[in-house]
Amino acid sequence: MSTEAHRQVHGRAHRDGRGRDPTFYPVEKKMGEDSLQTWIVELLRPLIERWYQELGRPRFVGADQFIYYQQFDPSKVVAPDVYVLPGVPPGRRVRSWKVWETGIAPSFALEVVSSDEPYKDYVDAPERYRELGVRELVIFDPDWERSRDRVRWQRYRRLKTRGFVRVETTNVDRIYARVLGCWLRVIGAGDAARVRLATGSEGEALFPTAA
Repeated sequence: MSTEAHRQVHGRAHRDGRGRDPTFYPVEKKMGEDSLQTWIVELLRPLIERWYQELGRPRFVGADQFIYYQQFDPSKVVAPDVYVLPGVPPGRRVRSWKVWETGIAPSFALEVVSSDEPYKDYVDAPERYRELGVRELVIFDPDWERSRDRVRWQRYRRLKTRGFVRVETTNVDRIYARVLGCWLRVIGAGDAARVRLATGSEGEALFPTAA
């Protein structure tokens, strides 16, 4: 159903006194993920959650849920590998997230480039996150050495004068995430590559994986 058709149905629902959004918003992905993506996310998500807890600023840190950012149009969606929802408690149950219901968009998102669809994360993802309103997006490509056109890290920021733009690309093992207030650092190589948090002026100190 087109966006305009959704709006017409929505208008009829209000006139009938129902006042409900009839749009169907799926809550789970139907396609599988690269196992390397899964391993990276399974390590990193709880690290970020604990990082915020130790800062005394607990946040909801999610992974792979659908985030919808335009009502009546379910094609306007992202599913970040890892994301942070400011002002949302860490214990909240989230199946999917609709930005218009709370006015809260992720402050930070991380995408791990898919080995099968790198174009999606290099070209499509930045535009969708711009529309979403995220403050900072980091894209990590574990297979960056396969092509000279690929890069290990990319960082996008929302700037007051320039909008949502790419501010950094690098092939070194770490990058500073301003929203998180720490470094993202690659440990291991190939199928053993993982992303950890690190602190210090140059990211020299790894944040521990266990309390």
